[in-house]
Amino acid sequence: MTTALLSRRLLDVLLHDWLASGDLCSRPAFQEHTRETFDAVLDTAEQIAVRHLAPHYQASDRDEPRLVGDTVHVHPDIKPALTAMAEAGFFSALHSEAHGGAGLPFSIERSAFALFSAANIATTAYAWLTIANANCLMAHGSPEQVAAYVPHLLSGRCLGTMCLSEPQAGSSLGDILTRAVPDGEGRWRLFGSKMWISGGDHDISDNIIHLVLARIEGAPPGPKGISLFIVPKWLGGADGARGPRNDVTVAGLNHKMGYRGVSNCLLAFGEGRHAPLGAAGAVAELVGAPNAGLAQMFHMMNEARITVGLGAAALACRGYLASLAYAHERPQGRPVSAKTPSSAPVPIIRHADVRHMLLSQKAFAEGGLALCLYAARLVDDRNTAATAEARAEAHLLLELLTPVVKSWPSSYGLAANDLAIQVLGGYGYTRDFPLEQIYRDNRLNPIHEGTYGIQGIDLLGRKVAMAEGRALALYAARVRRTLTELGGHSDWIDAGRQVGARLDELLSVTHRLSGTVDPERRLANASLYLDAFGHLTVAWLWLDLMRAIEGRVGELFDGLRLTCRYFLEAEMGGLGARLERLARNEAMALEMKDAWF
Repeated sequence: MTTALLSRRLLDVLLHDWLASGDLCSRPAFQEHTRETFDAVLDTAEQIAVRHLAPHYQASDRDEPRLVGDTVHVHPDIKPALTAMAEAGFFSALHSEAHGGAGLPFSIERSAFALFSAANIATTAYAWLTIANANCLMAHGSPEQVAAYVPHLLSGRCLGTMCLSEPQAGSSLGDILTRAVPDGEGRWRLFGSKMWISGGDHDISDNIIHLVLARIEGAPPGPKGISLFIVPKWLGGADGARGPRNDVTVAGLNHKMGYRGVSNCLLAFGEGRHAPLGAAGAVAELVGAPNAGLAQMFHMMNEARITVGLGAAALACRGYLASLAYAHERPQGRPVSAKTPSSAPVPIIRHADVRHMLLSQKAFAEGGLALCLYAARLVDDRNTAATAEARAEAHLLLELLTPVVKSWPSSYGLAANDLAIQVLGGYGYTRDFPLEQIYRDNRLNPIHEGTYGIQGIDLLGRKVAMAEGRALALYAARVRRTLTELGGHSDWIDAGRQVGARLDELLSVTHRLSGTVDPERRLANASLYLDAFGHLTVAWLWLDLMRAIEGRVGELFDGLRLTCRYFLEAEMGGLGARLERLARNEAMALEMKDAWF
């Protein structure tokens, strides 16, 4: 079924025809599941998206969170929507029955979250932050911490956050100033502030569990001296009962362009407004070893980066479907071949310019969705593939692609939403249609969980060189395998050669840039490199999808084939220009003097 949110038929093709999700059921971790199980999960997710999430999408944007006293109040429909998600098992879906879960593959669970994000990305953010919080605690917390917090997070009774940035430091986490002091009773007291905290306070759940990066007094400077702490809003016993208020205060709300339904807070720790257990300072528990906090938090951050890319692709898909429906329904103008001015106007989908905009949207949105689901399948392979070698390969490829998965859909999903507004013309610029909100919501995705520039530096500065270049070599081998398998399909021979040539250029450019001694110059065009890498990756995945659906008939498959052709012809020329510029390694941005701007 196709809704105005996201095409279930497309999800089925990507999951089953291309990624062969049914094969996962032969693995011990998923042997209790079947294709029918997966389909039922997505059916339920779609029902929740339509019934509980989509109806308050615009209302929660207009009725923004409000700080009243020391509590943030959010739109009243958010809580029942999250309750519906939790009661259906989506907070715990990845985990075993022992943790109240269904043991689903990550690729299936994230597909459900694509539906949720398309319906209401702000409300969905409360859920995925909580799930990532619980997953981080399960990976790095003590058994006592897991027992005390994870069941309440996975049931939805408590919601979770990640507290990284600070007003003076932004994304430069090595410069954080929040400090942790031992209280002499086996716990810690935190003092400092955190900025841009999504879900930092609200009136939805019984408690809020903050995961906070802080520096123990005397710790080494920079990233190596950061530790991770659990800081609940309310202290309590092992049964989760609410005790005294912890010394965590909302110092202010950030008034955002989009994502308005999820509160975004400046949090103050240890200001003394509340004095839990008779002393100032936010009561905290250290997670794992001191000074290991940044590595621990990356467990949550990398999961978040995949989710951000997925949310961007989902918003692109929703915008595309909305503009497609409008283009079918809106009569305006006549074909250029029309000779009679009095003839009836035609639907705007008949005009070539509108069709170009729809094709570009489809290529960006569905290509981005394919990229994100491919990464989700890599998570499944990393965790459950039959051999150690296959698990290691999936891990390497996932590490390499994570910056791309976060960034490419965020950039080109936004470009798709821009085109969706253009299809509607003036109506697209009004609040009477959802496209202006979809665009505003998507505009955050290139920023949070590491900006586009940070992801580019991560890819070019670290990821392509990791494991002595084995990750990049594995990537190249996967691309070439697809091109070899396409060699027998005459429709795609030329396209395969084109992608193969661009791959060779990318590898050559990577080698040249990696050999640049001056690090400033080597990374001066890291964002352009990320863009080129992303375009090549999406082109590869479009071709790999063509390999998988070879011989399939029907309008859906014909549309996918033409969209693939369109992406390759419209976008690959631009990729060549990007690679040529990277090969020159121009440094005009560095040569420009401050006073010349």
